[in-house]
This record gives sequence, structure tokens and C-alpha cells, in this order.
Amino acid sequence: MEVILLERIEKLGQMGDVVKVKSGYARNYLLPQKKALRATDANKRHFEEQRAQLEAANLEHRAEAEKVGKKLEGLSVVMVRQAGEAGQLYGSVNARDISTAVTEAGFTITRQQVKLNHPIKALGLYPVRVSLHPEIDVEIIANIARSQDEAKVQSKTGKAVVRTEEEEAPAPETAPEPDAGKTKENKAKADTEGEEAAKAVEEAANEAVAEQAEEIFEEGAAPEPEPEIEPESEETAADADGEAPEAPETGKSPDEDGKAEKKSK
Repeated sequence: MEVILLERIEKLGQMGDVVKVKSGYARNYLLPQKKALRATDANKRHFEEQRAQLEAANLEHRAEAEKVGKKLEGLSVVMVRQAGEAGQLYGSVNARDISTAVTEAGFTITRQQVKLNHPIKALGLYPVRVSLHPEIDVEIIANIARSQDEAKVQSKTGKAVVRTEEEEAPAPETAPEPDAGKTKENKAKADTEGEEAAKAVEEAANEAVAEQAEEIFEEGAAPEPEPEIEPESEETAADADGEAPEAPETGKSPDEDGKAEKKSK
């Protein structure tokens, strides 16, 4: 469907432009809100006749919107809502809620003027755009908190007041990072101590080997034990006393021995 715009429509066109839109969008929004006319020949002639008046009215509305916008820009509205410890709302905040809060703050607007892409479902600070005129938008802050005190804290810190598991559990203590210079010094000291320990072990081993060798040498040089003296026989004892040993018995008389001796001569 083609329509004639009676005011500026974002992402669509300026006043007086003839644009093509979907039939549902035209019938449900543009035509009921008197933001456009059907692009017929009669309506085109009527628009041209009223163009000057429409432009003048548009300038007047724009000037008023600029005055209001200067006061409304940056307004922070507090909305107290129930929420869990993690900040999740028990419900949501929509455009109607924000328009009501702004109206209570002294600036009358409608929910259609609040440009909210999706409902707010968590605690925190949210920038919200408000359209005061087709050509003028301002930004306000929606402060969603559990109480007025938390809203003040959120305004100061810029963050939602929530409790996380990391905050509940004590953070582990972290050891301070060592200084680079001290680290090098400690490393050099450790290397020196390691070398000294190695030397001490080596010296101890050498001493042990020397002591073992000395013990072995002493055992090899020791005098041999004296052999045991056997007891003397009775004959040996008699010789020692000066007695002649008895001649062995041959079975011959002394005379026979003399004869035998002469014959041999």
C-alpha cells in the first residue's frame, strides 16, 4: 500500500514523502495515528493544499519538543522491583512502566514514545530512548533496584547490586609475584648451594674409599700367627737329658758282630 507521510517516520521517510508499506502496518498504525494518508489523487491534492500549515505546525511542535528535551535529557527514574539474589526480576519492566515513571517525574509522555526493544528482566541501569518529536529523541536512565537505597548505590557505582557465588565464597589467597631481580639472585644462590653440596658428597665418598683402602692394607701387613709347637716325644726328651739311645735289637750276639767286622777288613 502507498501512503503519504504527514510527519517524519524513522527508517521510512520525511513529511510529504509517498512510500510503500505493508497493508497491516498502514491500517493498524500509520492511518489510525494520523501519521499518513492513503496515496490517492484526492489525498495528494489535499496534502499539497495543507502542506504549508502542516509544516508550520511541525516546526512549532519541534520547538516545544526541543525545550522539553533539554529538561528531560539524562533523567533517571527509579523503579523498585522484587528480584532474586542474582538480580533476576520477578516479572519485567516494559514501556508502559517507564512512561508512568517519567510522567510521575513531571514529564507527560505515552508508552508509544518509549522506544524499548524488549522488556527489562534484571536489576541495573538501562538507557531508554524517548521520542518527543519525529525529529527529536532524548535518552533517560531506568534505574531498576530492590529499594531506594540500592538505587542510590547503583547510581554511584553504575552497576547493579547483585550477589554472585564468587562473592559469597572467599577468594583464595594468591601469593605475590616474585621480583625478577630477586628471582635471579635466588636461582644463582641455589646453584651455588647445589655445587657445594655436590662437592661435599664427593669429598665424603673419597674419604670413605681411602679409609676402606687403609683398613685393607693394614689387614694384609699383619704378622702371620706362630705355628703351634707339638709336644716332644719321650725319645727326644731322653736325648735332651744326655742318655744315649738304645741300639736297636738285631738278633745277633756281640761276638758275631766282631767277627763280621774283622772279615770285612
